Amino acid sequence: MDTNPVWHVGPLYFNATLFYMTVITLLIVIGLVFIGTRRMQIRPTGKQNVLEWVVEFTSGIAKENLGAEEGARFSLFNFVLFSFLLIANNIGIITRIAVPDGKTTLSYWSSPTANSTLTLTLAVFMMVLANSLGVSKFGLGKYIKNSFVKPPAFMIPLNFLEEFTNSLSLGLRIYGNIMAGEVMLGLICQLGEISWWTGPLGMLLAVIWIAFSLFISSLQAYIFVLLTNVYVSHKIIEE
Repeated sequence: MDTNPVWHVGPLYFNATLFYMTVITLLIVIGLVFIGTRRMQIRPTGKQNVLEWVVEFTSGIAKENLGAEEGARFSLFNFVLFSFLLIANNIGIITRIAVPDGKTTLSYWSSPTANSTLTLTLAVFMMVLANSLGVSKFGLGKYIKNSFVKPPAFMIPLNFLEEFTNSLSLGLRIYGNIMAGEVMLGLICQLGEISWWTGPLGMLLAVIWIAFSLFISSLQAYIFVLLTNVYVSHKIIEE
């Protein structure tokens, strides 16, 4: 089982791989946006076409779930979130850097979203954001009534419990898919090392699995953004 190198400052310990892979992901997103927005034209071509398609796609998610007025406010938010998750989900599938260290293997390159710490933290942040927007729009009293106090009465405790389960499922869904993809790819690579005749088979399976994982990882980025918008709509749209 792979482990990650750890940094510590006094009593505080940090997952080094998670930290710098998150930073690398952010730098890639910033770099791609910078490249895509250079020398923009009225008639988009090439990289500008791709960038505008992503913007329109993420804006469409917001407008479909939040309406035209509220959706316009979340267009940039959706674009940034989707772009980050798209790169974060796939960066560990394309390559892998691991160094043997005694009985364990230190992983120096993996998807940030293959770590439950990041995905659950991100999910909790999304739920806090959704509830904060609800309080900001309606005030505390009306927000509680709109979000939790709904008939029938016996459902009220379940409505509060739903906040916890939504955060848990939002974070674990993306973590489980990305982690499973990387683990499976590692097993396929080990298959190719067994003997000379399993090498070509392992290579073929690896290519197929990488293509499949890229699709699943991209789909998970979409699902995370979509569900975030759904949760926000439940808090800021009066029912």
